[in-house]
Amino acid sequence: MNIEQFEKFTDTLPPYPGIQGREKYFNSAVLVPFVFLNDEFHLLFQKRASSISQGSEICFPGGKHEPAIDHDFKCTAVRETAEELGIDKNDVKVFGQLDTIVAPMGAIVETYIGVLDKMVLDKIKLDRREVDAVFIIPISYFNTIELENYYVRVEIHPSVTDEAGNETVLLPSKELGLPDKYQRPWGGKKHRVLIYKTEHGVIWGITAEIIFEMLQKSIMRGQTA
Repeated sequence: MNIEQFEKFTDTLPPYPGIQGREKYFNSAVLVPFVFLNDEFHLLFQKRASSISQGSEICFPGGKHEPAIDHDFKCTAVRETAEELGIDKNDVKVFGQLDTIVAPMGAIVETYIGVLDKMVLDKIKLDRREVDAVFIIPISYFNTIELENYYVRVEIHPSVTDEAGNETVLLPSKELGLPDKYQRPWGGKKHRVLIYKTEHGVIWGITAEIIFEMLQKSIMRGQTA
C-alpha cells in the first residue's frame, strides 16, 4: 500500500464507528412505550404469543429490522409497535434512543424511547399472531421491588455432538496448528441475567436490562423518586 492508496483508504473511514460484521447478527429494534397516567409515567409491556419464538415472555414492542422497508432502526421500532398493537404509526412519538445492545446469542438491539397518549390505549387491537396481552406498570414500581441478579456461562465450542454421538467439527483447531486450548470449549465468561418479578410474570433478559439502564439515568431517578 503506497501513500495514495493509504489516503484513499482513510477517506473511506466512517465519521462515526459502527459495529463490525453487523450483517452477521440478527438486527432488531424495540420501542419502550411510556404512557402518562394518574400523574406519573408508566411502561407498556406485551406478553408474546405462546406459539412464536420466546413465546409467553414479557417484552417491549419490536422486531426484526427490514432494510427493504425500514429507512432506519427507528422506523423498525415504530412499524413493529404499530403492527403489534394495531395502532397508527402517528400515534407513536419517539423522543430518543438508548445505547445499542449486543447480545451474546448473536443479536443486536436498538432501543428507542417513545410516548403513547393514554387515549391510544383504547385504540389497541392486538395482532394475536404475535401478542397475547398488554399491560402497564408504573416506572416507580421498579424502584420498589428487588432486582435479582444471576449469571449464565457462555462458551465457544469448536465442535458439536448430536444426540447419536456424532461429532461435527466447526473449527479444525488441531489441523490448523492452533494452541491446544482451542481444541476444546473455551471462554466460559459469565453473562449477567437480570430479573424483575411482577404480578404479570417475570421480566428478564434484554427487557430487564433496558429497564435497569433507564433507572440508572439521573433524570429517571428524579422522576421515580
